[in-house]
Amino acid sequence: MRPWQAALIGAAVAALATLPGLGTGTLWDNSETAYGEVAREILLTHDWIVMHFNGAPWFVQPPLYFWLAALFAKAFGVSTFALRLPAALATIAAGAVVGYAGATVACPRAGIWAAVVLSTSLMQAVIGRLAIMDALLDLFVTLGILSVFRAFSGGRVVAAAIAAAVAIAFGVLAKGPVALAIVLLVIVPWLLWERLAGARIAVPSASIWLLGVAIVVAVDAPWFVLVQARVGDGAIAQLIGHYTFGRYLGTIENQSGPIWYYVPVIILGFFPWIAYLPGAVAGARHELRASGQSTRSALIRLALVWAVVPFVFFSFAQTKLPNYVALELPAPALLVGLWFDRTASGASRGMLGATAAVPLAIGAVAIAIAIFARDAHVVAGAQAVIGDLAWMGGIVFVGSIASFVLLWRGDGRFAPSVLAAAALLMVSYTAIVAEPHAEPFKPIPPLAAVIRANERSGDAIAIQGAAGGNALVFLTHPPVSELGEGSDARSIICKASRVFFVTSKERELPSYGRERRELAQADGEVLYLYEGRSCR
Repeated sequence: MRPWQAALIGAAVAALATLPGLGTGTLWDNSETAYGEVAREILLTHDWIVMHFNGAPWFVQPPLYFWLAALFAKAFGVSTFALRLPAALATIAAGAVVGYAGATVACPRAGIWAAVVLSTSLMQAVIGRLAIMDALLDLFVTLGILSVFRAFSGGRVVAAAIAAAVAIAFGVLAKGPVALAIVLLVIVPWLLWERLAGARIAVPSASIWLLGVAIVVAVDAPWFVLVQARVGDGAIAQLIGHYTFGRYLGTIENQSGPIWYYVPVIILGFFPWIAYLPGAVAGARHELRASGQSTRSALIRLALVWAVVPFVFFSFAQTKLPNYVALELPAPALLVGLWFDRTASGASRGMLGATAAVPLAIGAVAIAIAIFARDAHVVAGAQAVIGDLAWMGGIVFVGSIASFVLLWRGDGRFAPSVLAAAALLMVSYTAIVAEPHAEPFKPIPPLAAVIRANERSGDAIAIQGAAGGNALVFLTHPPVSELGEGSDARSIICKASRVFFVTSKERELPSYGRERRELAQADGEVLYLYEGRSCR
């Protein structure tokens, strides 16, 4: 088998993990609806340079995801499927990249296993199904790191350098300078480790470095220059200063967490393969001692640095979100894939123990959920979600038991395949069956449907004291007035002949002398229509 065949298999597995049920349900608030709305407003404003949200210029993220999402929305309509498709395709490409790299450096079997492990890990599958730009960032960071690694390893240096430059450039267009920062944070310590290990390093020539810089500038500069020409320095300062460096040095939108925030994130995000990671790390250390100067050993050192350094980097950031560390998932996937390759001829004690730990962990989580549901008196609507969690855990539980039996019988070739199939089935069940069960917990879509059915030209829309402002903008039309908790609603309620107002049903809103009708309720939120005479 050749590397391109391993890449094809990796892409196919990633497609099975992301495409089934991709368009199921409505977008999740807060990020999905916000980013989906920015993409939709490209089509509404016909402005592909300055991004807009709720009718106003918006400089929170670079434009690459929004360009792609707008193109797919133009082709397939503004839908959940179209807006999530860029992330799904990026995740499929990431599976191919990891499969190809593993096959090229180690062997096709190691590359295939690395791609399978990556694509069937929980966080990778989830991010590949969300209308956010993180899957694009993860793809370009992965391609950038592996291409730079290839260039310094002496393999097709010019092609590898060009691939790295293109990847970094598109990574910057996807989510800003963090793409370049993560590549450097991984590559620099890895190079230092290579020198300490006495490994051979092929340093690219100065002309190749200049070519790479020229490619990055040629790809990134036009949009930044055009935005600055249209809006001024404030846009770039907000994008790079506040929403890039500001995320690290300060807390954005109350998204903070303790320094150990990402420990449970990685444990859950790399499920079910997290059970194999300790054995894979131990096996990697043994292989480094045995043949520390081979190209395969260099890949192991790269994966170890890649797994640790970004984790530490994001742990010290003041703003924290689970998806930030998804860009390091290829590293543990490569370590586990290389370990599976080494132990494929039989069952090691480490693999047996790791496989046995999967059903035990699922059983412990199931018991904890059952106790919580009993003691917390979970309402009937949430019982369906708990039932879905039980099915999801049960699927992986059965797969892990079957894998353990195969390993016990001494067949290490097919045991991981059974667990991977169970993980794929779990992800498909989540998208096709479980996600529709969560729709009743999204109050804004049914309320927005009532607004669309009753709206007339000139009507105003507002929301206060209720979650889902981004979803309301996305599911109706801009502008939607989003009022803070202490804001006076009079100016909004009195500004149009008719005003649709979404709020919590626990709030007492005055009528201001106007006729007020309750049109609908959904999960604790209520939709009022103000009309008739002017305010007193």
